Amino acid sequence: MRGVNRKNSKITSFKLPSGEILAGKYEVVARLGAGWEGEVYLVRERGTGIERTAKIFFPHRNPSDRALRFYARKLHKLRQCPIVIQYHTRDRFEHQGVWVSFLVSEFIEGELLSDFLKRQSGHRLDPFQGLHLLHELASGIERIHSMGDYHGDLHTDNVIVTRYGLHFDLKLLDMYHWGAPNADNIRHDVFDLVRIFYDAVGGPKRYARQPQPVKDICCGLKRGLIARQFRSAGKLRQYLENMEW
Repeated sequence: MRGVNRKNSKITSFKLPSGEILAGKYEVVARLGAGWEGEVYLVRERGTGIERTAKIFFPHRNPSDRALRFYARKLHKLRQCPIVIQYHTRDRFEHQGVWVSFLVSEFIEGELLSDFLKRQSGHRLDPFQGLHLLHELASGIERIHSMGDYHGDLHTDNVIVTRYGLHFDLKLLDMYHWGAPNADNIRHDVFDLVRIFYDAVGGPKRYARQPQPVKDICCGLKRGLIARQFRSAGKLRQYLENMEW
């Protein structure tokens, strides 16, 4: 059977065609991506025509729907955070004789930050644009931290750019990292924020030529220095708002 590992009979891909109906309610439009936990599809509600995103979990990665419930509860908890995608509902359908669960959330029109950066001149932002990007990310993560939670897996493939200009409008993907919120999780998020900024303005190829204010934020990507300089996403946001350029 295509999409099933014969050795252990685990579903490793769905490859759902456009037009397939899920749970009698959602029509598959296109596959948006795939990851360790499952695949993500653009779907359309049959009754309303509204487009949604469906995250379909591989059953062996979602025993007793634990991963789905964790992810849904996290999105619901953070529903007041503008940078977080809104949870809608959950459902399931039968695939190759196996019941498969999926989570339905709002569909965000935009592009991954990684793709956005590839379209820029030199595949990077200038430092001023990079600071605006970092400020928007830090403000969003600060809100999440203030609610006693964290992201845990921030990188350019987990950020959607929905609008840019004077400032960036962003949404975060894949907020399912396991583990209770603690100081280490917070520090890890802050380091990842700085790493995204570092990569967005040119990474290692441009770092030696960056102006000093950029280097003062990146701290050579040394975790200890970053942790001392920016103890939280809020401290990073405040630093950006008061820095001398």
